[in-house]
Amino acid sequence: MGLTRLLVRAAAARPRVLLVTTPGGTAVRLAAERELRCRDWPTAATPAGADLMLVAGPECRERCRELGPALDRLWEDTPRPRVRLRAETAGDVAAALDTGRARLGATEHAHSGAGRTGRTHGQSGGTGRTPGQGEGSGRTRTAGGEWRTSADGERRAPVGGDTDGGMEMPGGLPMAEVGEDRDGLALDRLHVSLGPFLADWPSGLIVHLVLQGDVVQRARLGGPCGGTTEPFWARPWARAAEGEPVPLAEAARRRAAAHLDSLGRLLAVAGWPAEAVTARRIRDDLLERAPAEAVLPRALRLQRRVGRSRTLDRLTRGIGTLSTADARAAGVSGPAARAGGDVPARYRRWLADAVDDVRRLDGRSLLGPTAPDPGALTDAAAPPVPTALLDPTAQESPRGRWDAGRPPSVALAGLLPRLLEGTELAAARLVVAGLDPDPDELAALTREFTGG
Repeated sequence: MGLTRLLVRAAAARPRVLLVTTPGGTAVRLAAERELRCRDWPTAATPAGADLMLVAGPECRERCRELGPALDRLWEDTPRPRVRLRAETAGDVAAALDTGRARLGATEHAHSGAGRTGRTHGQSGGTGRTPGQGEGSGRTRTAGGEWRTSADGERRAPVGGDTDGGMEMPGGLPMAEVGEDRDGLALDRLHVSLGPFLADWPSGLIVHLVLQGDVVQRARLGGPCGGTTEPFWARPWARAAEGEPVPLAEAARRRAAAHLDSLGRLLAVAGWPAEAVTARRIRDDLLERAPAEAVLPRALRLQRRVGRSRTLDRLTRGIGTLSTADARAAGVSGPAARAGGDVPARYRRWLADAVDDVRRLDGRSLLGPTAPDPGALTDAAAPPVPTALLDPTAQESPRGRWDAGRPPSVALAGLLPRLLEGTELAAARLVVAGLDPDPDELAALTREFTGG
């Protein structure tokens, strides 16, 4: 027991945290990422490598029956010693992490075998199952890790669609079934679901894929579930649309931070964590109202390093190609439409727009994302009027032209099935990260983008 206690306390000194964000939890996620970076605590990409599981955002069980079981599955896959925490607001993050480390350092929960203790600030040990959710409760899991619960306790087929002729193996994994591919050949096909909780993934979004080999034959969207939370990144545009005066500089700051957040997600998925951290540090400084002269040199260095990277360009070239005409026809606006190309074109557009918005903070440029020539950046413009206010109909939000009745991320998400079909599975996450629809906006109109 002495050696076990020593190892547990050593792990508790710098625990690995699995950060799980629920729909509407963007502000909490940002606070958690910043706090973890300040503490130098590593994050875990999967439950197998986690000591703490921090659920950031509002409770989602009552709003979506699929997300609650998915959270339980993540908890069950986390090895002991483990602690489960929840932070519903940004102010709860630091206290939750302190509680988690303290509980992880105690060795009693590692051997007590006690079950979950209910909805407390932190949960530790146990099997992670609530009453009625044991092996015989009828819970099943898809190949993508998504669980479903049937009222009569009967095991159900995966929710990936087109399950005729499919069979399930033990553990809920479906057997491959035979179907025609694009060339008319009869090949095995497998139903796989991506989401709703993956590292660097739009929280709550589920993409159901039909695979033949490693090629996506069909794709269908599900989730996230509806909520009442105002989209974090589009908040200045939502306020301005309601008649509230919003300074243009505040909107530019929020838009630049949103583009850097999207860039950080893409770089993390592409396997460049160092530059992902750099993008997120600049993002956090912008949200903390750092002056433009402190942010602009770093943003320019990031633009040069990432924008000129041949390795990143080769890795993502030709993936998720979307012309400007096709984007406009699908109702897409914003950087995705103006970039008019593949993933490299879009991340370079994010970089250019972010740098330009940082310049706007101190009056170095008037060029905005809605200018006639969005590809040109200039320092020779007159400073903006200090009291300039945001016009939500003229200035685009981070994902496009703001419309409270149909947020721009709805059109972005609607393009995902089309862009995913025919791509390799290894490129699927790059396609999603290259568009990066805002989960807060998707939660507002779930029925529309899922075709419900």
